[in-house]
Amino acid sequence: MSYSPTLLPCLIEAISDTINQNAEAVTALDQAIGDGDHVINLQRGIQALMNERDKLSDIDWLAAWQRIGMILMSTVGGASGSLLGTLFVSMSKAGRNKTLTPQTFAEIFKAGVEAVKQRGKADVGEKTMLDVLVPVANYLTAHAEQQTVAELLANIPNVAIAGVESTRDMIATKGRASFLEARTLGHIDAGAKTSQLMICAIVDVLAG
Repeated sequence: MSYSPTLLPCLIEAISDTINQNAEAVTALDQAIGDGDHVINLQRGIQALMNERDKLSDIDWLAAWQRIGMILMSTVGGASGSLLGTLFVSMSKAGRNKTLTPQTFAEIFKAGVEAVKQRGKADVGEKTMLDVLVPVANYLTAHAEQQTVAELLANIPNVAIAGVESTRDMIATKGRASFLEARTLGHIDAGAKTSQLMICAIVDVLAG
């Protein structure tokens, strides 16, 4: 699982495609219980990454994650920019002096997700992106040593989809949605949905 200079542009393009293709549906989710601007903000950050994708392919994966994090922090509005930026910057720090393997990536991703929890002062069960990120991180940590890369890639989408679906039965306690309290029941969280879409897009590229 070594870093490939040509892989990152493909991953960014796949993420861009899936967010654009699902923009209308996710915006509807966000309008129901949020500000309605999650997708627009996210697309701004993804476009910035698209503009930098060739430069990112020329640096090692630690530097790329650091750069991705900084770009997202500076271009994505709302809480998502800070949280997604924190994820990548923290992964870059956690990956120092480590060879990239499924096992070490699981540790690195887990560290990034823990940093998101701290930055957002949130955890699983509060109807946020963490309801997708935490289960995926936990799955990787639990199975990276026992399963092949192919098995991991086959199972991660199911974990991410289960995570996003779980937000339907939660009451939001963070962000604008928290003011709606019980009225958020029955709605999927937009941040969790885009997290799931991006994870599944990354898996599709890696599996292919």
